[in-house]
Amino acid sequence: MTTTGDERAATAPERLRKKDRRRQILLELKLRPHVRISELARRFNVSTETVRRDFDALSEDGLIARAHGGASAPVQGHYPSLDERTSARVAEREGIGRAAAELVQDGDTVMIDSGSTTIELARALAFRGTQCTVITNSIPVAMTIGHGTPEVILCPGEYLAAESALIGTETLEFLARFNVDRCLIGASGLTPEGPCEAVRGFAAVKRMMLQRAAKRHLLIDSHKFGRRGFAQVGDLEDLDSIVVDARPKGDILSALELARVGVVVA
Repeated sequence: MTTTGDERAATAPERLRKKDRRRQILLELKLRPHVRISELARRFNVSTETVRRDFDALSEDGLIARAHGGASAPVQGHYPSLDERTSARVAEREGIGRAAAELVQDGDTVMIDSGSTTIELARALAFRGTQCTVITNSIPVAMTIGHGTPEVILCPGEYLAAESALIGTETLEFLARFNVDRCLIGASGLTPEGPCEAVRGFAAVKRMMLQRAAKRHLLIDSHKFGRRGFAQVGDLEDLDSIVVDARPKGDILSALELARVGVVVA
């Protein structure tokens, strides 16, 4: 029996929107270790080039690892969870948070990312009663600062339970809607090449915040100097200042001076 064009169209799978395709790819990688481009192209009723672009975008966001003919969930070494980091070097992070809070003025619009040091910033802003508008992907930051500020905007996205944070394409698209006075971000490490990040999906969020802010500040504990993370966040030239507990030395200090990045010591 011959199948007509109308019948073939009726039985073909409905094409998913870009956002839905990428969400489905991430779901597949939670269920199995590897997915193939050709298989997903058939399932989504799109070209292999379309799926390849989806993979490229998700890889850039730090959500998948590209592999030959497909993709896998990213593999990375152990990095302490948010709870573990929150209980370590408390005095240093508190000092950084207080110093960073002094950079924020009443009326500022601010992006703050997720991390143990930015939680201390949120506490300091709440204590100071700074009347700013905060956009964040961190649930602890939103909860901590939300009692004292006129408006806290929490990003949508894929929930990363170990970090109590939102990441992914939806998070990035949401951040891209705003222009803010300043952003304050953390990082897993700082080298002469710039800040880097170990947590899956965080580097892309930090990059977007840097792009949308007029003034850009990095909050980082000095024990992270020289540490390289899973993904590069950006160059030193992307920063206006770093807020630290101890002044950097050697190659990092020289690179900061060359890039004209200010150093605020708590």
